[in-house]
Amino acid sequence: MTSTSRNGDLNRREFLALAAVPPLMQTRPSGSLVVCMHEASSDRFDFRTAMEGYAKAGIRAVEPQLIKVREFAQKESPAAPKRLLDDLGLKAVSSSNQLGLPEPGETRARSLEDLKWKVELAQAIGCDRLVAPSTGTGQYTDDDYKRGVDNLREAAEIAKPFGVSLMLEFTRTSRFAGSLPTALKLVREANHPNVRVMMDTYHFWGGISKFEDLELLRDGELHHLHFEDVPADPPREIQGQPHRVFPGEGIAPLRRIVELLKRKQYSGAASLEMFNPAIQGMDPYQVAMRARATIEPLI
Repeated sequence: MTSTSRNGDLNRREFLALAAVPPLMQTRPSGSLVVCMHEASSDRFDFRTAMEGYAKAGIRAVEPQLIKVREFAQKESPAAPKRLLDDLGLKAVSSSNQLGLPEPGETRARSLEDLKWKVELAQAIGCDRLVAPSTGTGQYTDDDYKRGVDNLREAAEIAKPFGVSLMLEFTRTSRFAGSLPTALKLVREANHPNVRVMMDTYHFWGGISKFEDLELLRDGELHHLHFEDVPADPPREIQGQPHRVFPGEGIAPLRRIVELLKRKQYSGAASLEMFNPAIQGMDPYQVAMRARATIEPLI
């Protein structure tokens, strides 16, 4: 586990070690992972400030929040977000997010309307994928899962003209898709080129999935990875999103998970998505440096 000071800043030795590491490259060997910053980790800051901080820290892969991107585009110009990313040497490897796509529910029509502008904006910043978390809290039946498959196909048809894949994310509190096996079942039955599966290590290890479930993945099937740790305390039953900790600072077997995912031919982002208000309020440069310090040894 990487040593950090109590307030989350890098210590001098850690800073100097990272400063000597060349910036992450957009091209990488097959089967390798790259540190990525999810913009939720800097939610207190605007799009420009977050991206500039990440780039200064040597990050090259980012996962922008599309609402923040839209705010920046409305303030500057429609072309400004992509130009900023290009100028900073950043690649939007994913985008966040759209709720309410797989589950049946009263808000689904609104979710589809929001999806339309989001996939258009994702395309505009050069991004080919968008996270679609399952957060359903209803009491579901077998018929609801059949509708869920149709729902994913319908949403994918909206995303397809823009070259964007929708990535179903199972979440530990969802009563609809709360585990990797269920997410795989829905995605495989949807059988649509623009519907893929992704995983968040916090939801995976802190939820009802089992380590052995990773063996269910087919080679190359995992499309994206959020990468955080699960703390030992408080008990997992009462943990919420803000309880996520930096990789290596909790109890999840992240190194074993990475090794298995590599064997399953996952090659892509290890994207840090944090919701602790103290972290979200830190200088994006400092958060990104700490992300590199904690993630790079594991991947």
